[in-house]
Formats: sequence, structure tokens, C-alpha cells
Amino acid sequence: MIKIYHNNRCSKSRLGVAFLEELGKEFEIIKYLEDVPTASELKNIISLLGVKPIDLVRKNEAIWKSDFKGKELSNDDIVEAMVNHPKLIERPIIINGDKAVIGRPTENISKII
Repeated sequence: MIKIYHNNRCSKSRLGVAFLEELGKEFEIIKYLEDVPTASELKNIISLLGVKPIDLVRKNEAIWKSDFKGKELSNDDIVEAMVNHPKLIERPIIINGDKAVIGRPTENISKII
């Protein structure tokens, strides 16, 4: 089953949901701000994406700028920051089996469907 880590307040995330609906695909919506992934789950997502933890951080968020920017952080520190402040997680994330993409731009989703 396809999963989409979704924030309904984000236009790009809503576009990701609409894209999957247009394709007629069944999928599960995970509202990650409410159902925050654990550090282990986030590390798995990062592994599926094939990126470094820092690549999944929304660096323009106020909490990043005030509490983390410019500090020397380990990968585990960055993951913990995202677990403690899920607004920092880039969105939407779409997972299909053992493949995942960040749905920005929305066309990225086609790569794993």
C-alpha cells in the first residue's frame, strides 16, 4: 500500500494527495504532525529516500533557524530534532514498498508508482 506523509495545511502536500487520487491509486494518509514518526521510522524513511537526514529538514522553518541552524549536529541529532519538531520534516513523502520520494515537485511521485 502506498503511504503519503501529509500535512493538509501544505499546498504541495495537498497536490501530492490529489495526484495519487487522479491516478486512481489506493493509499494511506499519515498525518505526520499528529502521528509523529519515531526516530527508527524516520531513519527507515531516510534510508528509503537515499538521502542524508539534513536533506529532509525544512531549513526555513523558524524553529530550525532559532534552535539548530549553524550548530554542529550529528545525523542522530537531526533525526531527533525532526521527531521533536515534526514541522521540520519535508513534505510530502510518498512511500511505495521499498521506494520513496519527496513529492516536490509532484511529478517525483511518478518515479515510484
